[in-house]
Amino acid sequence: MPSPAHFATVTLSLRRLAIDYGLLILLAGVVAVFAVAEPAFLRVSNLFSILQAVAIVALLGLGVTVTMIAGGFDLSVGGLAAFVQMAAAYSLVVLDGSTGSTLLLCLGLGILVGLGNAVLIVRLGIPDLLATLGMLFLLAGLQLVPTGGRSIAPGMILIDGSVAQGTFNDAFLALGRHRFWDILPVPVLVLAVVAAALWLVMEWTRFGRVFYAVGGNELAARLAGAPTQLYRVSAYVISALVASIGGILLAARIGRGDVSAGNGLMLDAVAAALIGHAVLGANRPNILGTVVGAVFVGVLLNGLTMLNAPYYLQDLIKGAVLIGALTVTYGLAPRRA
Repeated sequence: MPSPAHFATVTLSLRRLAIDYGLLILLAGVVAVFAVAEPAFLRVSNLFSILQAVAIVALLGLGVTVTMIAGGFDLSVGGLAAFVQMAAAYSLVVLDGSTGSTLLLCLGLGILVGLGNAVLIVRLGIPDLLATLGMLFLLAGLQLVPTGGRSIAPGMILIDGSVAQGTFNDAFLALGRHRFWDILPVPVLVLAVVAAALWLVMEWTRFGRVFYAVGGNELAARLAGAPTQLYRVSAYVISALVASIGGILLAARIGRGDVSAGNGLMLDAVAAALIGHAVLGANRPNILGTVVGAVFVGVLLNGLTMLNAPYYLQDLIKGAVLIGALTVTYGLAPRRA
């Protein structure tokens, strides 16, 4: 008969398995269920459609993750992405700008917003949640000013009564719509490159290790000689730069400046970053986990859509997944003395 010690060992092993691989096992199970219920789910085209659908949210989630690694939090990523997609549309349609100038403008705006967040948080000492929430509202209102609250489309009538002469050119639209080999969407490739770069930096370089040190104990990192303020500023600039890339891809995908395009992006990005805590038992913000978290939610929503589930279940499912992931991460983790 197994001894109590044996039962305790088995229980501990199962708990460790649930913490480390629970989310991945659940993801595999969900994929299997959807594949049985709807064989078309596993088609390569549908799998890449899922990745394309979550690419922008995942990018924004990566930005949030970088700030979390440094001990902060960025709520402005959704507002910045929406602001950038309106700025891109304004540059192309109203100013009749080129693809190159539009990209430089959008990335420059992202860097400025990141520096603005850093000034508010690092220099002025405003709590990160309050500062970035304020920036979120500021950007949401600012994007409406140039057009009087209207969306931007080729041929629109401007505030001064003139007609916009520009348009979304093919080179810019390709950033959101082109598929390599008729399979791989550009946004998915961009996500893969950005995620791989951030993962390598955060997990395998001294720069990344100091980032985690600053987030874990800023005072100890500063006493060890790390320029903690510079790292915190860098985190918000990186977050904003990645969010601006997401805004560019969003504009290229929809082909217009839509005033409602950013609705829900911030909440989805934060959810992906938080779900990522449960991947491989990291119990901390991490790049790989954020991508897996975004894909997990995308798989659920895509599968339910293919099964004709009501649209109003989406937020319910997102909330259930987030609570489940956090329960696995914190509820099953060993208690600290």
